[in-house]
Amino acid sequence: MQTLIKDIKELAGVERTPQRRKQGKEMAVLETVEDAYLLLEDGAVKAFGPMSECPEGADREVSAKGRMVLPSFCDSHTHIVYARSRELEFVDKIRGLSYEEIAKHGGGILNSAKATAMASEEELYDMAWQRLDEVMRMGTGAIEIKSGYGLSTESELKMLRVIRRLKEHSPMTIKANFLGAHGIPMEYRGHQKDYVDLVINEMLPRVADEGLADFIDVFCDQGFFTVEDTERILTAGLKYGLRPKIHANEMAVSGGVQVGVKYNAISVDHLEQMGDAEIECLKGSETMPTVLPGCAFFLSLPLSPARRMIDAGLPVAMASDYNPGTSPSGNMQLILSMACIRYRLTPEEALNATTLNTAYAMDVSGEVGSIAVGKKANFYITKPIPSLAYMPYAYGENKVERVFLNGVEV
Repeated sequence: MQTLIKDIKELAGVERTPQRRKQGKEMAVLETVEDAYLLLEDGAVKAFGPMSECPEGADREVSAKGRMVLPSFCDSHTHIVYARSRELEFVDKIRGLSYEEIAKHGGGILNSAKATAMASEEELYDMAWQRLDEVMRMGTGAIEIKSGYGLSTESELKMLRVIRRLKEHSPMTIKANFLGAHGIPMEYRGHQKDYVDLVINEMLPRVADEGLADFIDVFCDQGFFTVEDTERILTAGLKYGLRPKIHANEMAVSGGVQVGVKYNAISVDHLEQMGDAEIECLKGSETMPTVLPGCAFFLSLPLSPARRMIDAGLPVAMASDYNPGTSPSGNMQLILSMACIRYRLTPEEALNATTLNTAYAMDVSGEVGSIAVGKKANFYITKPIPSLAYMPYAYGENKVERVFLNGVEV
């Protein structure tokens, strides 16, 4: 079955020689084809090029006249399996309480953990499916989903089983991340080593036995898990073949970046607090620095020095951190805009940060993240827009008109 997208005003994010990721000055390079065609076959990209070379004989033709075609967003950091919103904490923040203060009194992650424990697997699945459908229709085609609102063995397993069901039924490319070390339950306050033991000795073997996770993650930060805790958990996860990812340096310079690089984490995420030592540590590593603009915006945190990291030659990814407490939006079009407006990335850099580099951060850049022959045909057709720069410029407008995943319109 062949589908031909023809008369494309501009086909952006194409790669004739696919890369795993882009870094430094490469991030400003975004190859495009004007007046283009895109040929799909059996769910993958078969060919692309100028309309002057457009083939004939496709089973289906779709006109994209006056419209752009871009690779689907890849969102490499989300927490979309949760039971209820946390708008009351939002009001607490307005009144001046910090995220750490709310967490110390049993709010934050612990609030979501209580709601998750009370919800059935079916209820969690239905709610997560609605969120997944919402972000898909705004242009996201690949997503990483974390556990971490369980904080008990059964609740963590319940969340991961929900993610497995989402994988089985959604056309999106989905990766599962075991984040048992997301917060410290109240009953373990003062002896969190015992909770780390629970994560390692009880949760992790059962997660691995059921094959529920692709990655293992730790919230290595001030007031959460120490570098020593993190090293113990990552070492245990590696024994089960789970590559690390790290929540690092959201609240303070925590050592999370360094421990991530030491254990070859595929990404270190948040990075609101970064110094020269962290940037130097990341140079030459396989670890993707991942910035979460929605969280910094929602919590009024300092901005990660994304511009400085790129100028230092590093790659940068930007993801949504979609979760009920600190970033209640999975709109990657908005993240694209924030990348330009708040972090001073060019539109080309921002698109690479939210597609190819986020695909790398979830270990799927060989499949998605750009438009290349052999990759999954994951892309969207925009509404009629004047240029690529309009995508981040019109930050309040949904620019996506039609979505294709695995070569099929959804």
